[in-house]
Amino acid sequence: MRNLMRAAVAALSLTAASFTAAADLTDVNTIVEQANLAAYYKGNDGRSEARMVITDAQGRQQTRQFTILRHDEADGGDQNFLVAFSRPADVRNTVFMVAKHTQSDDDRWLYLPSLDLVKRISAGDKRTSFVGSHYFYEDVSGRNISEDEHRLLETTAEHYIVENTPKDPASVEFSRYKVWIDKNNMLPVKIEYTDDADKLYRRVEVLAVEDVQGHPTVTKSRVSDLISGGFTTMEFRFLKYDIGLDESVFTERSLRKLPRNWLRRPKS
Repeated sequence: MRNLMRAAVAALSLTAASFTAAADLTDVNTIVEQANLAAYYKGNDGRSEARMVITDAQGRQQTRQFTILRHDEADGGDQNFLVAFSRPADVRNTVFMVAKHTQSDDDRWLYLPSLDLVKRISAGDKRTSFVGSHYFYEDVSGRNISEDEHRLLETTAEHYIVENTPKDPASVEFSRYKVWIDKNNMLPVKIEYTDDADKLYRRVEVLAVEDVQGHPTVTKSRVSDLISGGFTTMEFRFLKYDIGLDESVFTERSLRKLPRNWLRRPKS
């Protein structure tokens, strides 16, 4: 009888623990921090190949292909990104590099091989078109979560819905943006931007998520211009985390002389 009672108590404890583990988060800063980690900090580093299709309002399309290398200095901390273009021919060997900082403005460079020119992208240009697409430069490495005030609007069965308001409204083109965060994996799966006239003008959507080395990972997304009707779709392939990237990859030297050994697709 005593053993039966012990078993019942243990079962009740496990059930209670399960309910506690499944309890909804209520602190908006915790939700935003976890979503930021899920979206941008999987593994210590990573590599992926991306195919971007830009569609304008008339249905005309352009394609871009590139490889992304990422290295984290710390979870939730500073990061380095290098984006090297391979197709089409007019953008081949164009390189975009970001030194992402959590306590200051990010540093961004763009190398244009046709001019042999390294161009510094100012903080004021981070929300401009990334190589002619509907993505912005800031979308590549992510917006610093300290730049906004966050408010939890709603918790549904599937999502945390968070409204974000810029601390420096003059530095951005939006008045606020709303994010839907998947409660199962904490990935932001939809973002909608509203302008100063309270009009919805831009949407970012996740179209596919796959498990990569135990990390739920976005493998297809789309950005839509709700005013013009154009949109850009981006697909990610050959993703791999914890490849042991050398920090020397993320130096100005790599803009003109690509680190091809790291850009080369690794063997499975």
